[in-house]
Amino acid sequence: MPSIDLGPMPRLGYSDNPLDRAAERREDSAAIAALAEDPRSRSYAVAGEFVVLRRNGADLDPLYPLRELQQLGVATETAFLGLLDGVGRFAVALEPAAAAALKAQSQTQFTDLRSIAVQGLVAPEHLAPLAEAKALLNWHTRHRFCANCGAPTQSINAGWRRDCPVCKAQHFPRTDPVVIMLAVSGERCLLGRQGRFAPGMWSCLAGFVEPGEAVEQAVRRETLEEAGIVCGRVVYFASQPWPFPMSLMIGCHAEALSEEIIVDRTELEDVRWFARTDVAAMLRRAHPEGIATPPPVAIAHHIIRAWVEHGERVFG
Repeated sequence: MPSIDLGPMPRLGYSDNPLDRAAERREDSAAIAALAEDPRSRSYAVAGEFVVLRRNGADLDPLYPLRELQQLGVATETAFLGLLDGVGRFAVALEPAAAAALKAQSQTQFTDLRSIAVQGLVAPEHLAPLAEAKALLNWHTRHRFCANCGAPTQSINAGWRRDCPVCKAQHFPRTDPVVIMLAVSGERCLLGRQGRFAPGMWSCLAGFVEPGEAVEQAVRRETLEEAGIVCGRVVYFASQPWPFPMSLMIGCHAEALSEEIIVDRTELEDVRWFARTDVAAMLRRAHPEGIATPPPVAIAHHIIRAWVEHGERVFG
């Protein structure tokens, strides 16, 4: 099976977080307070579903001096993300009044995290910390009350735990595991479309890992449920934090043992087998039908590209 060279590999979005999470400092409130008071400390600002960017000439900067954000008004949440070269990085969820004050300034732009990544609006090293910030603040928004007794919870440990003062239950941030896989049969692979996809885009199948289920089992189950295809070998490829709202995408290649497609129309608009040469054209955005794969920010792009470039060698 010949190799196909698609050129330099693009960077995977929301990965390779440069921050030292410094988890050992989270329980030290004095240390966190000192980091927050340091004039060098910086914060990412989040207003609902949007990240707040500041204009710096022709560039957009996602970092704000923490003191500057504190002067705008009371934040709904503040969380410690980690250290970069010994300097604190924080995430701040803005209350509506503070968000409105920033939005009124001509030098600010409110943009969703997906657009920031796809359009390359900020330097790549900010994407993973922004994903961390967005996912963590989203967890706080959804867990203000105790799941055990219903009482209001309190944020502690620098934003990495919520405690119930009534029943004493402790609540920690959770990440939802999702398998995303490319089923392969010789020189063909299986791609699907959801109705919400951009016109002409085809991608890997995906689904949440269920309780008591291994990753390999989830890959086989989801492929069978969504496309009617039975899979055998499953090989791990890579993972990607996916802050929409707080998932971990677990990328795999799977060996297809059957060929007849039975589409679950409640989940997918369509599923098709694609030849490797066709998928190479889709990756290059040069397919005659105008169809394409997801952009490089998504792990699906990298899973598909690895198979196009290396064929069945992805199975080792």
